[in-house]
Amino acid sequence: MKLKNILIVVKDIEKSKQFYHDLFGLEVVLDNGGNMILTEGLVLQDEKIWNEFLKKDIIPASNSCELYFEENDIDAFIQKLEKLYPSIQYVNRLITHSWGQKVVRFYDLDGNLIEVGTPM
Repeated sequence: MKLKNILIVVKDIEKSKQFYHDLFGLEVVLDNGGNMILTEGLVLQDEKIWNEFLKKDIIPASNSCELYFEENDIDAFIQKLEKLYPSIQYVNRLITHSWGQKVVRFYDLDGNLIEVGTPM
């Protein structure tokens, strides 16, 4: 068995597509109108479709999982983040862990938690 994709729920799929392209360079692989597969295996699904399947409330910023990205030049990434999305909500601004890795955590436009760290 193989893990194929990670799906996150979004309110505005076009804005989310732009967000993930702007910050992480992800491109659309397949667009099924309400379900969009991006490079690296990230799937965006329209909240209305998810609600139809699940029939439960979606809880933004639930902090139950995160998307993790690695970036060699984390300072340049943070500059890009702050320039393109100045009102982004941080969980923690850039910190350095005791093992030397630098990380920043923030929410995407829909409250999905993202961590960007320097390679380990």
